Formats: sequence, C-alpha cells, structure tokens
Amino acid sequence: MSMKSNRFHISLVLGSFALLASNCNPEEPEPPGSSGGGPTAYDLDIPSNLPPMVIPFDNPMTVEGVNLGRFLFFEERLSDDNSLSCAGCHAQSFGFTDNGLQFSEGINGIAGQRNAMALINLGWGGSFFWDGRSATLEEQILEPVVNPIEMHEQWPDAMSKLNADAAYRDLFTAAFGVGSMDSVHAAKAIAQFLRTLISANSPYDRWKRGEGTIPLDAQLGYDLFRLEGGYPPFIPNGQGGADCFHCHTDAAGLFTDEQFHNNALDAVPPDPGVGGVTGDPFDIGKFKAPTLRNVAVTGPYMHDGRFNTLQEVIDHYNEGGEDSPTVDGFMKFVDPDETMELTPQKKAQVLAFLQQLTDTAFLTNPAFQDPGPP
Repeated sequence: MSMKSNRFHISLVLGSFALLASNCNPEEPEPPGSSGGGPTAYDLDIPSNLPPMVIPFDNPMTVEGVNLGRFLFFEERLSDDNSLSCAGCHAQSFGFTDNGLQFSEGINGIAGQRNAMALINLGWGGSFFWDGRSATLEEQILEPVVNPIEMHEQWPDAMSKLNADAAYRDLFTAAFGVGSMDSVHAAKAIAQFLRTLISANSPYDRWKRGEGTIPLDAQLGYDLFRLEGGYPPFIPNGQGGADCFHCHTDAAGLFTDEQFHNNALDAVPPDPGVGGVTGDPFDIGKFKAPTLRNVAVTGPYMHDGRFNTLQEVIDHYNEGGEDSPTVDGFMKFVDPDETMELTPQKKAQVLAFLQQLTDTAFLTNPAFQDPGPP
C-alpha cells in the first residue's frame, strides 16, 4: 500500500476570480510532482501490517527531499569541529542506536545522560526524545546540532558551511526550490529521510503476513507477550503472561503505545523524565515507551542504558521493580513479596519472540547507508 499526496480540487465559478487567485503568489513553489516541474513526489511504501502514515502538510515527501536528507544525516559539517554527524550516534546495524554504548559522546568528549534512542518507524511518532519534549520530527532534528554536549554548533554557522558547497546548493534547490538554505529546510529534509526508515520485514512480520513461520518457542513467547501477568491471588484471573502488551502495543505493528510510563526503575527517580519538561510532579520518572522492533540489536536498554541484555530487562519486569509515587499502574508487582512468577521456560520463550523482531533487511538496506560526499 502506498502513501501518496492528496490533492483537493476546488472548482471556482467565476473565471476572473480564478485568474486572480492564480496570480496571487506567482513565485510559490509548485506542489511535488505537479505539471510545472519541481520536486518529484516520493511514493512511500507502507507494509500492509502497519497503519497509514500521516505526512505533515508543510513537508510533503519528495524524492529530492529524501535524497538531501540522507546526505545531511551523514553530514559531519553540521557539528562545530566537522567530526560528528547524526549517523555518528545512530548506526544502522544497531537499529540506528549508538553502537552498543550506554551513553553517546559529543564532539568535546562529554557523555550524555540518556541512551541514544532507536530511529525506527519515526513517521508514526507522536512526540520525540525520551521525555517527549519535541512534538514533531522536524522540531526534534533541530536540537542535537545546537546541544553543547552533542554537536555543539549553531545552525547559521552550519548552514554557512553548506551554503559554500555548490553540490549542497544544487541539492537544496532541487528539493525546495531555493538557492540559499536554512535550518528549516535542513530539518525538513532530514525528517523526510527518517520517515523512510520503516522496519516491518522481520520474521515476526512475515509470519503475521502468512509468508513464513517462527519457532514454536517464539510463538509461545508471543502469546505470553500479549497476556496479563501474574497468578491469583496477585492478579484476579491472572493468566501467567509477561504483561508486555500494555506499553508495547503490537496491534498496530509498532510495538509502542507512544505514551510515557514510570516502569519502576527507581524508588526515587534520579532523572525526572517527562516531569522535567512539564514541571508536573505526577510526571516524574516517566519516559517514552520505545519500540521493540530490532530490540535484540539496540541494547543497552532503558533511558539510562542500565541493562545490558534483554534477559536483564525480562528479569526486571518479572521481579516488579521499585515502587514510587508515579509508578505506572501496569507495574503490578512493585511489592517486594510479589513477582510476575515467570518460569525460566517462559522467560526463554519471551526472549525467543523478541529476537524474531530483528529485521535484517532494515539493518542492511543500502538506501539507508552513507551516500558519501554530495
């Protein structure tokens, strides 16, 4: 199924009004793929087991925009010392996370305090960063460049470097019809490229589409993934499941509910999470539920990368974690005397299922790799 630009055609009765309207903005760029030339509409192929993607009206997908965004994603001149690109902390083979590192280091060797999030299926995101402080992908892209811990550059200076490059001037002109580019154009182009980073061809996906199978242990793990956790008397009518589905919703194929949760990591959360953005004490310790797609290669895990293995993650949820005032209601076993009571066999089955979410085609897709200099 493809996402294509919708066009609305309005018939105007008065010919003179139509003529006037057509001359109001004579220099306005033509819509992508219009008969007047300009950028070519990008045919974004959405797999059948994922929902439609809503593309911002002010940033339609174009072949030229995606191409430019790919160059910019790997462009080290966006950093102050020309040494670090977006890809520097988001490697494709690691699900666009930072090469197995707990924390990324910026150009000055300063480590951040949160684990680099996976750049997977961002076109369906409702907010961005662990604390959701950016409402759109375009807003999110602007931040790492100016962040003093990360790329430590000013956008005007970064764009001056690119404006001096004739190849980039041609790329920006092709994508946006401009000869001189700015940070808004750059963010839009990178966002277009990031929206093409769609992962939906794992063994799990092929199994769900009837194109293959997965091992029996993984199938049993999938059942556990979607069942409530615990046994009576801890959970009335408990089913003995792993209780993952509440926050990592599989129904839409995204494996995240795009919401924020305190998943009982700390009794006194040292990182306020969403609470640091909203100032609301009820948000302290809440972080965005990340997608579980390609989770076997995106470790370490949690916002602070405290768990090195998926086995540690499963053990954490089985044990219940630490109680705190804002702990999520889905964390049912924060009482030290209660656990989810997953047996070693059930833990192994859940792990087997999670490993079936690894999309090798996504991790090796040449269209996502460094295109070299423009």
